[in-house]
Amino acid sequence: MINRTINIVTLGCSKNLVDSEKLTRQIEAAGYRVIYDGAELSSNIVIVNTCGFINDAKEESIDTILRFVEALKKGDIEKLYVTGCLSERYAAELRSEIPEVSRYFGVNSMDQILRELGGHTDKRLLLERRISDPGHYAYLKVSEGCSRTCAFCAIPSIRGKYLSRPVEEVVEEARILARNEVKELILIAQDLSYYGLDLYRTQMLPVLLRELLGIESFRWIRLHYLYPSNFPTGIIPMMQENRRICQYIDIPVQHISDRILKMMKRSHNGSETRELLATLRKELPGAAIRTTLIAGHPGETQKEFSLLKDFVGEFRFDRLGVFPYSHEEGTYSYSNYRDSIPEKIKKERVSELMELQQSISSDLNTLKINKILKVIIDRREGDMYIGRTEHDSPDVDQEVLINAVHDLKPGNFYNILITRSTEFDLFGTPV
Repeated sequence: MINRTINIVTLGCSKNLVDSEKLTRQIEAAGYRVIYDGAELSSNIVIVNTCGFINDAKEESIDTILRFVEALKKGDIEKLYVTGCLSERYAAELRSEIPEVSRYFGVNSMDQILRELGGHTDKRLLLERRISDPGHYAYLKVSEGCSRTCAFCAIPSIRGKYLSRPVEEVVEEARILARNEVKELILIAQDLSYYGLDLYRTQMLPVLLRELLGIESFRWIRLHYLYPSNFPTGIIPMMQENRRICQYIDIPVQHISDRILKMMKRSHNGSETRELLATLRKELPGAAIRTTLIAGHPGETQKEFSLLKDFVGEFRFDRLGVFPYSHEEGTYSYSNYRDSIPEKIKKERVSELMELQQSISSDLNTLKINKILKVIIDRREGDMYIGRTEHDSPDVDQEVLINAVHDLKPGNFYNILITRSTEFDLFGTPV
């Protein structure tokens, strides 16, 4: 019997995951069985959906491709396809350097992949997908691309300009997810603040949220990547009034120095950033505020780094990610700035910020001891259940660990008494 199993390996962000899930639905309709497993070699075809955003992501993608090239050479698999951001960005170089790959595809290549597999895109299934495990949460992509001009970012050159999806289409896809028992809906875009401006000439996130709140089976609706400039303030009263919208604000500020923000071509300065964050803390005092920062941007002085570090210490973000500056081809920074900060200094600055955040997170978590929090259980690992509060997004934030002597079910919500904490985890028991 012909092995009609395809292994789809997804790297990078949640937007890539959505692309893989939608591709999977189409491939299954074409008569194949699909598995999601980065190490699995029981299939005869492997599709690697790559990330090409920054150096670390590119290296992970290349390493994964080479691992499956070895499997190809050994005869463990018959065909290897590569798609996604890395192959969109470096198609010619990849074909030259790794010719063993059966074929390279860029982003938005569903039609071409299906034709390669002997199938075609079924337009009736475009809003459907096969959700990867655990299945009780799903990401909903409301747009493609980005129209911001951040100097360090390659996304617009890879994914194109911002393209909002119509509200009606997004809501219909959400209804399909609800019918598939999704309980936590996570809205994603490169920039949720911008949603609707290209299509409707006005911010449409509040309108979209009102529609999604009408789908009662969603217990949590989470928002990812709200750009600081032109922040959609209309969502603040909605978050105050409806606790089904998670008290969680992901707002990547990147830096606090006016000079560095200007070099980054961000459309907000330090004082505007502080004012917005102060407003969010005042209006949504129970919300977890998450941000990302870049350390070691070209020209960043020790004084400007110290300003950034002081800012982190003063504001005390609930969640924080820090990345070393990555000098990316095709960006404004690559063409106009010299990558002047040594890698060693970049890594030291990242470590300094994360050590500070570790202390902040430890203090904030200690305050949660003896409190009862609503937790969704994601999975069981050994003798522990792993869950999250509304203040934590899958894969990127901290978790709540509960001893498996209790009979809990993944996908269900429980009231958990927090009994102990570490820098980045909470421990508790059901009540």
